[in-house]
Amino acid sequence: MNINIICVGKIKEKFFTAAIDEYAKRLSRFVKFNIIEIPDEKIPDNASFKEEERIKEKEGKAILAKIRDSYVISLCIEGQEMPSEALAAKIEDISMRANAITFIIGGSLGLSDEVKARSDLRLSFGRITLPHQLMRVVLSEQIYRAFKIIHNETYHK
Repeated sequence: MNINIICVGKIKEKFFTAAIDEYAKRLSRFVKFNIIEIPDEKIPDNASFKEEERIKEKEGKAILAKIRDSYVISLCIEGQEMPSEALAAKIEDISMRANAITFIIGGSLGLSDEVKARSDLRLSFGRITLPHQLMRVVLSEQIYRAFKIIHNETYHK
């Protein structure tokens, strides 16, 4: 099984990179784990709604170009919330029907409507807003936790 995270922007902070690398190493015994970065677009100061939508659309086209035959889960604040056990069950169910799951983390403006429409599931980690760099760490940890649950292995609660 392949687990992909397509995300907008690069991570500059070494502590985020170190955390993601650690979860990638842990996940390697369960799946092939890939992170695909899409360049983020510059957002002008005082950008209009129309400019922001244009930026989301441009980032969205770049995201969609990277999606292969895969079950797509987009992280959206308006998405479905689920506890870790339910996410593990969902991943296990998807793995019976698909060879890959692609999670998508948008940039600071969020995801385009086109990306959301392509998604098989919209997932939310709550109503809070997190920087997309930190969201990569949180998502990587939750994917790792899901595979520990799937394999009936203990993991701290």
